[in-house]
Amino acid sequence: MKRTMIYCLLVGYLCSFQTNNLPEGFVYIKDIIPDIVVELRYHGSNNFVGQPIEGYNDSRCILTRSAADKLKNVQNELRHFSLGLKIFDAYRPQKAVDHFVRWSKNTDTKMKAEYYPEVAKENLFKEGYISIRSGHSRGSTVDLSIISLQNMKELDMGTQYDFFGKESWPSNINISADQRSNRMLLQSLMKNHGFNPLKEEWWHFTVEDEPFPDTYFNFPVQ
Repeated sequence: MKRTMIYCLLVGYLCSFQTNNLPEGFVYIKDIIPDIVVELRYHGSNNFVGQPIEGYNDSRCILTRSAADKLKNVQNELRHFSLGLKIFDAYRPQKAVDHFVRWSKNTDTKMKAEYYPEVAKENLFKEGYISIRSGHSRGSTVDLSIISLQNMKELDMGTQYDFFGKESWPSNINISADQRSNRMLLQSLMKNHGFNPLKEEWWHFTVEDEPFPDTYFNFPVQ
């Protein structure tokens, strides 16, 4: 009986270790912010490629501990107003970036009308929408929006996530007043809690003083 109990405890410990076997300094965001909403777009087909992306073996969101702790502060502030965060992407393995690069060189344009209607696919690389390296692979960059906790719907930001075009620039003024206000709310909160925005994407933020500024990781999302 005693030997059986020890065996069960050992198996439980090993299983727990394997499911949380992340590089030092990384965490699962749900372990830090249990109530945050995650819709990891590259784990499914609702993205500009139109299929699951290599390296996304699960829909679990991974970030550096530094980024997760700062994001928790944003979530806590939003919660006072019955609002919350919704994450579309966070840590991105290098093999996923490689998948994007290969896709940019083929003739598949099935998602063009939805995600890049005004940009020729052959120009996505040249115009910077796709590159051979991504800040996401360093683990401290996150793509997100704000949702209402009353109906769980996203606030209107003027474009959908991952829309390639100037319409997605945070500084774009050719959107409604409500859409601009929603973008300003997101930008202000993220900046106040230690994130730097990207001028071409309203959803994209990177932690100031990120812990791995020169390292591009390739462990899978699982």
